[in-house]
Amino acid sequence: MNTVPVAEIKHMAVHDGPGMRTTVFLKGCPLHCIWCHNPECISAAPELLFRAARCTACRRCEAVCPHRAHRFTLNGHEFRRGLCDGCSACAEVCPAGALTLCGRSAAAGELYDELMEDADFYRISGGGVTLSGGEPLLYPAFCRELFAVLGRAGIHRALDTSAAVPWEAFETVLPETDLLLVDFKHPDSGRHRELTGQDNRLIRENLRRLQAAGVPIEIRIPLVPGCNDAPEELEAAAGFLAELPCVVRVKLLAYHSFARSKYEAVGRPDTMPEVPSPDGDEMEAAAARLRARGLAVLL
Repeated sequence: MNTVPVAEIKHMAVHDGPGMRTTVFLKGCPLHCIWCHNPECISAAPELLFRAARCTACRRCEAVCPHRAHRFTLNGHEFRRGLCDGCSACAEVCPAGALTLCGRSAAAGELYDELMEDADFYRISGGGVTLSGGEPLLYPAFCRELFAVLGRAGIHRALDTSAAVPWEAFETVLPETDLLLVDFKHPDSGRHRELTGQDNRLIRENLRRLQAAGVPIEIRIPLVPGCNDAPEELEAAAGFLAELPCVVRVKLLAYHSFARSKYEAVGRPDTMPEVPSPDGDEMEAAAARLRARGLAVLL
């Protein structure tokens, strides 16, 4: 039985493919984008999320923790993450949701039952299920197993991927996939490494190989000021993407820093750029550069 670490299941999603969808976020990612909006999905291991602002100082966590990872002082609730082994005993007794375990293990059959609770919404809206993350293609056998049973039920299946995975992972899942949502973060390999921890050669190779797969691709570009929004960067990205007939559209996603609090919750250094979100004019200008190469662009 294939099981995966699930970070979150988002119901009634409208930005992860056509129609109304349920999006399953899996933990584990080969990239470390400095603007990552889901830092709790970078590691595949279960992690305790601590949101200090929600703590009511009931001290139940302190009472049940076998490793004394929680203690209360005059300065408030101190969570010593280095002592935590992820047993989740504290999360189970926290009444305020200040402590939650991110990364429950789930099998395809278990998720299928939960996802099918929204089946009427999928059918009414032309929606379906999206696997996201993190990187779902770290678990290709699971993805194929879940998509296969969803397909037999007539549910549309979308896969949101960085494409920074071996081609064999795509080969496993493509026969059961209706739509690929593929991130394209930067056209230059060296700059891509600076921003994400890896160059983009594997991503480019996979996108070229996907031409023969017959699965439509929506490219997603997070527009991050100072990182990938310069005219020459956008034109280089457009030049490459315009050569891929399987790309049905490009969606530009405006950078924002709303996820900054997640870094503190998961205990990671905040790497999000200190830049404003691009405004409407900046988004339109970026879209125009892509459209000039014949690409269909959504904002």
